[in-house]
Amino acid sequence: MPPRSCFCGLPASYQDCCGRLHRGEAAATTAEQLMRSRFSAFAADDAAYLLRTWHPSSRPTRLDLDKQVRWVRLEVLETTGGSVIHTEGTVRFRAHYVDRGRPGEAGEHSRFVRVDGRWVYVGPV
Repeated sequence: MPPRSCFCGLPASYQDCCGRLHRGEAAATTAEQLMRSRFSAFAADDAAYLLRTWHPSSRPTRLDLDKQVRWVRLEVLETTGGSVIHTEGTVRFRAHYVDRGRPGEAGEHSRFVRVDGRWVYVGPV
């Protein structure tokens, strides 16, 4: 049976896509890749990765993920900057979830910057 596609919506398996970033084997090369890996971290219940990829100025001291929420699909709607040559960028997205059997969606226009060469999430624009 072929491996399941990644939570982030790209066709590669989770292990070969966002899983590499979560395990620390690779780092996001673009703001969009970091956004996708952070969505996958919510889906995979990986709060440690979310905290590691949060800008120090806006990072919470702890993050408790709701086990009743299942993140099911990500739509990347728009990106600005955030490529391998940029130092900042934005990603506008819509994330779909199921919360206690009820479907829902959440969206944000997120800001990302590089800190010591690595992309990190700052917060909403």
